[in-house]
Amino acid sequence: MGAAMRRIHVGNALSAFGLGFTVPYLYVYVAQVRGLGAMTAGVVLAVFAVAALIVLPFAGRAIVRRGPLPVLLTALVTAAVGALSLGLAGSGPAVLSAAALLGAGQAVMQPALATMIVDCSTAETRSRAFATQFFLQNLGLGVGGLIGGHLVDTTRVSSFTLLFAIEAAMFLLLVVVMATVRLPHSPRIADAPAASSAKGSWKQLLGNRAMVQLSVLGFVLFFACYGQFESGLSAYGVEAAGISTSALGTALAANTLMIVVAQFAVLRFVERRRRSRVIAGVGLIWAVAWAAAGYAGLGHGSQEMATAAFVSTYALFGLGEAMLSPTVAPLVADLAPEGMAGQYNSAFALVKQLALAVGPAVGGPLGASLPAPYVVTFLLFSLGISVLAVRLGKRLTDVQDRPWLAARSRVVARGGTTAESVSA
Repeated sequence: MGAAMRRIHVGNALSAFGLGFTVPYLYVYVAQVRGLGAMTAGVVLAVFAVAALIVLPFAGRAIVRRGPLPVLLTALVTAAVGALSLGLAGSGPAVLSAAALLGAGQAVMQPALATMIVDCSTAETRSRAFATQFFLQNLGLGVGGLIGGHLVDTTRVSSFTLLFAIEAAMFLLLVVVMATVRLPHSPRIADAPAASSAKGSWKQLLGNRAMVQLSVLGFVLFFACYGQFESGLSAYGVEAAGISTSALGTALAANTLMIVVAQFAVLRFVERRRRSRVIAGVGLIWAVAWAAAGYAGLGHGSQEMATAAFVSTYALFGLGEAMLSPTVAPLVADLAPEGMAGQYNSAFALVKQLALAVGPAVGGPLGASLPAPYVVTFLLFSLGISVLAVRLGKRLTDVQDRPWLAARSRVVARGGTTAESVSA
């Protein structure tokens, strides 16, 4: 790992640590502590998604034209202002405005950091780099949430102001760290006349059939898993399975613990396997997870068995996430033409945000009121992931599906050159 990559990973950890302070408590802060009600709190959460959907189409273009680092620094300052404003806001309009700034900044960070990882890695090291990023993000979120939970007090507004101030400080600290990063040169849009307009770059992306299929697959992945964590699945657990709030917290902890413990062991397993087969395997694992959720809520075992099954659902989701982190993001990068990684990363982040916006809206009411159809629906979605992954594999080149072949071919080529020079 070079110095630039080390700083990028430190940045990922710091941003996740800062987010962990506030994300779990945002609803409580707006609805109860500020006394603005459940409706305003729900609108604030929606504003995060809407802000992301608005800025991401422009973020990709900016990353391609200006490079990921200036875009990242702008996003960090925007997010810091939004976080601090949210901690000080006392009225509905002020809270919504601050949430829009924070949501926009957070959304742009993702593709900017991903593009920096692409610029600082090779095809052989990219999977490990993205796995490390995912590991540090989850570790940072978990540690930040744990510390934030001990600092927060719902009877004191000042305790929440402190949390948002710490989040803003983390973003500003990240500005300092990232300002020292020296990225290797990568082509910008000025170097690529074929993609000289925003319309042209999007047309070029949509003309990449493999990327379009990966985007569809990504939507289903995020809709069927991430979009259900804090909405449909938790509603289903409480209403159908009788899971207590403490058990729900245990399930969320099991998800994070599985990722932190298994990430690098899983990486060794997936590094030499076809990416499309790995994603297909994730679909099967998640189908088993939904079957366990079905047993928890629809079976006739004891409450202890139902709780154990529900916790195992979240743990199995974590195992699948650990398999996806070194697989999907590097594949997005490998599908991008030279100099277009920022555009492709932003497009995939946009797909993710759409899934995270639609997922809770569909899953929440369904999980609470129709538990059996809810489980069956998302079990079928998980099996659909496997089908879509196999179909995607037919669109990928050998090197895109099996990136280690690129390293092997270079070794063979160097060996051949050496042999020729010796014989000469």
